[in-house]
Amino acid sequence: MDKQARANHLRECLRREVMMSPKKFSWFRVLHKAIKCPNRRFHFWWRIASYWHHSDSNFLKKRAAKINRNLIFKYGTEIQLGAHIGPGMVISHHHGIVINGSAVIGHSLRIRQNTTIGITGANVHKEPISIVIGNNVSIGAGSCIIADKIRIGDNVVIGAMSFVNKDIPSNNTVYSEKTLHVIPNKLHAA
Repeated sequence: MDKQARANHLRECLRREVMMSPKKFSWFRVLHKAIKCPNRRFHFWWRIASYWHHSDSNFLKKRAAKINRNLIFKYGTEIQLGAHIGPGMVISHHHGIVINGSAVIGHSLRIRQNTTIGITGANVHKEPISIVIGNNVSIGAGSCIIADKIRIGDNVVIGAMSFVNKDIPSNNTVYSEKTLHVIPNKLHAA
């Protein structure tokens, strides 16, 4: 992505995630919302850090890494700066979210707490890592998307506590079926 395209992407992300308004982008409005609305500060700082991380300046890359470390400490959310996430990301609860830097995610991602999008780490054949998630994807709380190469299509809903390690075509809902078994303890049974 060239410099102008990255700047346009940053402005669109800030308009949708920080301004949360169809109004024309304005740095004044973005800064006003980032200061006045604590729930939008994470988006503001992560988008700035991501923009700086992809710049040619080593100084800005170091500043981006420092901002990201502070965000991890403050919010408990680790979105690596190498991740490419389209505009309109919504984080319902910040706690425990991890997104690998090799992820490429489309617009309008909705992600909930304790969710991991990562790699297995067992890439023996040294194939390129590719985590691609489409547009309008909703990921439920406590879900894990773990694979070195996975493609999730557009308009996919991933239910809470789901484990995904296979491709999911567009326009599908996915959930892991779980059953609760209650077995009485023999030691305390009267």
